[in-house]
Amino acid sequence: MKKNLLLLSLMLVSAGMNAQVASVTSPDGKLKVNVDVKAGKPVYEVIYDGKQMLDESPLGFVADNGDFSKEVAFDSKKEAHLEFNYDLRVSKFSHVHVDANQLVVTLKNAKGMKYDVDFRVSNNDVAFRYALPNYPSRPNGKKFSIRIMSEATGFDLPSQTTTFLTPQSDAMIGWKGTKPSYEEEYKFDEPMTTKSQYGKGYTFPCLFHVGGAEAVNSKSSNGKSSGAWVLISETGVDSRYCASRLSDMKGDGLYTVEFPMAEENNGNGTVEPAFALPGVTPWRTITVGTSLKPIVETTIPWNYVTPRYETTHQYKYGKGTWSWIVWQDNSICWDDQVKYIKLAKDMGYQYVLIDNWWDNNIGKDKMTELVKYAQSQGVDVFLWYSSSGWWNDIEQGPINIMSDPIIRKQYMRWMNEIGVKGIKVDFFGGDKQETMRLYEQILSDADDNALMVIFHGCTLPRGWERMYPNYVGSEAVLASENIYFSQHFCDVEAQNTALHPFVRNTVGCMEFGGCFMNRHINRGNTGGNTRKTTDCHELATCILFQNPIQNFAITPENLPTEATKDLAPNEKGAPAPALCMDFLRQVPTTWDETVFIDGYPGKYCILARRRAGTWYIAGNNATGAPLTLKLNLPMLQKGDKATLYSDNLKDREPQKSDLKVSNPKAFTITMADQGGFVIVK
Repeated sequence: MKKNLLLLSLMLVSAGMNAQVASVTSPDGKLKVNVDVKAGKPVYEVIYDGKQMLDESPLGFVADNGDFSKEVAFDSKKEAHLEFNYDLRVSKFSHVHVDANQLVVTLKNAKGMKYDVDFRVSNNDVAFRYALPNYPSRPNGKKFSIRIMSEATGFDLPSQTTTFLTPQSDAMIGWKGTKPSYEEEYKFDEPMTTKSQYGKGYTFPCLFHVGGAEAVNSKSSNGKSSGAWVLISETGVDSRYCASRLSDMKGDGLYTVEFPMAEENNGNGTVEPAFALPGVTPWRTITVGTSLKPIVETTIPWNYVTPRYETTHQYKYGKGTWSWIVWQDNSICWDDQVKYIKLAKDMGYQYVLIDNWWDNNIGKDKMTELVKYAQSQGVDVFLWYSSSGWWNDIEQGPINIMSDPIIRKQYMRWMNEIGVKGIKVDFFGGDKQETMRLYEQILSDADDNALMVIFHGCTLPRGWERMYPNYVGSEAVLASENIYFSQHFCDVEAQNTALHPFVRNTVGCMEFGGCFMNRHINRGNTGGNTRKTTDCHELATCILFQNPIQNFAITPENLPTEATKDLAPNEKGAPAPALCMDFLRQVPTTWDETVFIDGYPGKYCILARRRAGTWYIAGNNATGAPLTLKLNLPMLQKGDKATLYSDNLKDREPQKSDLKVSNPKAFTITMADQGGFVIVK
């Protein structure tokens, strides 16, 4: 009898250990993460303000030395409080304060091999990763490396959730076999049952509206709804892991982490990442809220990453001109680049970006002269390169340089010697660890030569603003070039402008290259595709979109007639309104503070950003009709004087007016459809 009672007691203790392993809450007590082991499988759930954000979701992974996703038992836990500050050079806030609670759960698999799951929980954010020690190896020693074959890591969304997702494309398709390049179209408020376009899941970041259509219908004008919001992404990816994505939905609301496809990068490189032990995986991040404010203002991509190297250089951010976006390949020649250097000088811009084919059309020797000429005008140069190598069929030069470490370093030393300040590297087409290593090598070699780096045709940046001091930004979005190539993207430009601040741009710098002043997206402002947005909408993108160096899509023909005397007749289109060009001369590109005001993804967005003592409040409208909003603007005071750039609702032309704030808690603004506004105070 005593033996049976003892056995029952042991069973109850064991069941108790596995029933509710551990919990951690945010400092304000609203966000809670519960961690369990059920039927030998580790799971977690996320609850915010009493609402289920994630149902029980799987944890764990399979490695070359064992399975860490099943037949797992709880071992121990540790708790801590984390509070620290850091500076962020190039994103939403210049100074960040982190206040979080940490829970480290130690688990062990069937072989008794342990690993940690490290959770960090702040008021609206969750970050977690796996930490692995050395493991016994054969015959008598330690294993100092590991290969991760797959992850069980998942995110199980409640039913009645809708999605704002962009699909992962097939590998080695598209133009010159350069995909995936993170340039697919988003779908808005889709049910979770919708399959991804290619059947390969979705690229990070992934936005979910918990409450779905029911919450949409009850949405109020202050950005709140009866539902809630969940943003899922990852950060801290470098040369020691691959980049990941979300699968298509599996079962009822479950999405899992997927590794790259074997076909990416022309089949080069392994799908499974490997790293030295002890080691850690990247952070997976979850941002939640009952409004969109924590989604837009989150700093979770940068909170727990650390710099990969220190720099001795002082990098300068600002604005640049860029001929290729409107004038295209034929403009990459000496004469046209001189015109764009003069445009940069007239606008007071720091940079000119010289795009593909400069090696053929200008040449290395003449480029030395062109850089000297630009510097004589107070303008510095960025040069374009293909990432190149053996993973696509790109012909635009320079090719086969950035992929070769010996030649790459030679060219970087040459650029440093002649005074080039940065490079734009294009066409990567993969997320394997091999590709992550190339990103990091380019960045590190570039910093050795005082060069900043922009990536294009590339993956999402994952904490790189803090990890790499010379990193400037990444495209990783269906960006401005598509407005040149397709009328369809002109037609939906406002919708995308109202989406990206909530999804793509909220987790990393976005090198969009927009703000068109040409009405017709072609040389001379005639022919080509027709822009549908108002000029004030384009001005608003300078604030709604964030990147520390903004290469705007303005052209020489946008200047007043007296400034275009050197242009050919076919280059003299109608100049842009002077008030717009003056605004583009003074708008900053780096910010000290960001505040979400109002909006709904794909419909409209109102943001405020502060640089030093000046606030820029911007908005746009993609609802399909004029939109009147009553806004609470806490950064303004009654009686404040400001400048308002807004649409004339009769002719949609821009107007600049003096504004005296009478009630900052109920400020009324009306935007034309596909229009926008900016307030400067």
